[in-house]
Amino acid sequence: MKAVRIHRFGGPEVLTFDSLPMPVPGDGEVVVKVFAASVNPVDYKIREGHYPAVREGQLPVVMGRDVSGVIQSCGGHAGDFKDGDPVFAMVGQDRGGQAEYVLLKTAELARKPDELSHIEAAAVPLAGLTAWQGLFDQGKLQPGQRVLIHGASGGVGHFAVQFAKSRGCFVAATASGEGVDFVRHLAADQVIDYTRDLFEEQVEPVDLVFDLVDGDSRERSWKLVRKGGRLVSTLTEPSQEEAARRGITAARYTVRPDGGQLAEIAALISSRKVMPHVTATYPLEKVVQAERELEKGHMRGKMVLQVAAA
Repeated sequence: MKAVRIHRFGGPEVLTFDSLPMPVPGDGEVVVKVFAASVNPVDYKIREGHYPAVREGQLPVVMGRDVSGVIQSCGGHAGDFKDGDPVFAMVGQDRGGQAEYVLLKTAELARKPDELSHIEAAAVPLAGLTAWQGLFDQGKLQPGQRVLIHGASGGVGHFAVQFAKSRGCFVAATASGEGVDFVRHLAADQVIDYTRDLFEEQVEPVDLVFDLVDGDSRERSWKLVRKGGRLVSTLTEPSQEEAARRGITAARYTVRPDGGQLAEIAALISSRKVMPHVTATYPLEKVVQAERELEKGHMRGKMVLQVAAA
């Protein structure tokens, strides 16, 4: 099978197309024929050697962290999954999804919502789970609470807005340029163009700051968190000293695969409360071009690679 790998760290030019043996499923595993795989910022961080979980001694590695496709074969104890089932999943760090076939654990899988194409479904797992775990596992966001989401127009952010709204929360969000109207279209209650206005002067105190930007935006956000509230980041560790001084909780986390949570997200999609936004699609052979575009930043929604025709 064909797969996108890196044998050394560097720019997009280090991505190679390699021929690999077909994976064989063991107990609790399935092999999925991949129709689509998305591109995420973590991909170029891994490629550049800036992601701690992947070190030089582990190379070569197959790239890509989420997929949508159809089960090709099942190992033992595959539960309710069977050959031919359309599924989507976030791929564990020991494997990669930018390939014609991928080995997945049944605990990582969920059935693809009928409402989505494979292209759309591939945009969901990593970004959707990152938003879900940040808001609800780490952020403890409850119905009716207030949340400020930084970077709301991106892959994770646009899911976070929709998830919070689905729980009946008040959503304030920061974005810029065309992203402002995009986030308003997602039904955020308050959208601040951070290039024009100071969000800390516009937003009333919140129960949670979900930080997808880092830097100055985070530092200006501390004073907006209510006592007993939370500040959660996907990027660098927030200051525990500052959090203690203000009487709040602060945390940085790394997303993990979770088929059960992905099934909950799928149910929200089926009920039309959440929809992924795919801003661009490339054939797998154009992965280098896709990563170059992603690195430019300020992308609305997600970028997806088509691996095979569904």
